[in-house]
Amino acid sequence: MEVTAQDVAEWMVKEIRFTGTLYQTAAIEYVKTNFGEEFVFVNENGNASLSKEVKKAFRKLHGGRIAWDRDGFLWAWT
Repeated sequence: MEVTAQDVAEWMVKEIRFTGTLYQTAAIEYVKTNFGEEFVFVNENGNASLSKEVKKAFRKLHGGRIAWDRDGFLWAWT
């Protein structure tokens, strides 16, 4: 079965719903290990980031109920 960006986004929402937060570093490690390297890239600042497809699916799924904390590099349930 092929894994999609939607699958990754669904995992992220479930994780945040369950724990309240999801750190970017933990998310990237989990996604690389469990979903594949194709969902992660290195951005212009040299930091690992989730693919645009994952972020787009993630935003659609949570519909504003999850916020990004810039200072903590984490997502949190609002």
